[in-house]
Amino acid sequence: MAVIALTGCSGAPGVTTSALALLLSWPLESSRRMILAECDPDGGAVLHGLLQGTLGDRYGLRNLSVAARKGEFGEAFWRQLIDLSSDDGKAESPRDRLLLPGITDPAQAASLSSVWKGLATTFRGIDADHGHDVLVDLGRRGAVGPSGVLAEQADLVLVVVRNTLRCLQAAQSRVYALSERVGDVGLIVIDEGPYPAGEVQRVLQVPVVATLPYAPKEARVLSDGADQPRHFTKSALMKASRTTAALLVQRVAARRTRLGSHHSLTRGVEVTHAR
Repeated sequence: MAVIALTGCSGAPGVTTSALALLLSWPLESSRRMILAECDPDGGAVLHGLLQGTLGDRYGLRNLSVAARKGEFGEAFWRQLIDLSSDDGKAESPRDRLLLPGITDPAQAASLSSVWKGLATTFRGIDADHGHDVLVDLGRRGAVGPSGVLAEQADLVLVVVRNTLRCLQAAQSRVYALSERVGDVGLIVIDEGPYPAGEVQRVLQVPVVATLPYAPKEARVLSDGADQPRHFTKSALMKASRTTAALLVQRVAARRTRLGSHHSLTRGVEVTHAR
């Protein structure tokens, strides 16, 4: 029952791949859903990555700007979601792991000024009314500018970094500015480089919440739709993603308890009803 925003910095740290791994491994009880929303103003990657263009661009964030102008945002949101729950064709999909695809051209971001606040409100409604969880992929720069409201209204903001010198140096100013603006920021570390979690935490001055392995072969399944290796769901990447998901659930629950109530987290956003 959380809204969690993931963002990154320059150097392609793996925000979308991490978000997809979390989506597919998130612990879900009966009737619960997990929704991944690609809200990167530089453009989404899943339609032409994991899904290899099989669904075209009929679905996604760009269609919501028209709906917002017509006052039909809530209904339109649910029509734009793609089911990623099951692809084996052996059983009916539970439709409990859903994707809102992002824009396909960064130029489309200019038309979304009326969409970001509506999304923040919708995500709160999904959480408050139904107990579903939402992951928000903000890409490298979506946590600032007009789309930054999605970070400001999230229960938890996580910066995905690789523990290499280049990525840590690029992340310093971003993490500092984000911490100043939203307060509670954590890190997901992709373990590619030589620096241990304690050193990363010391340098960036925010806690390392979880570490994911650097696993290019498995990551390409999620980022580029590559063929799944045998026992993909039991791979180190997916095992670590399940552990990370459990840690994030605990962290959000602890934060809500600390702040007193769920309603104190809405920060003045009017919640709309979502189905």
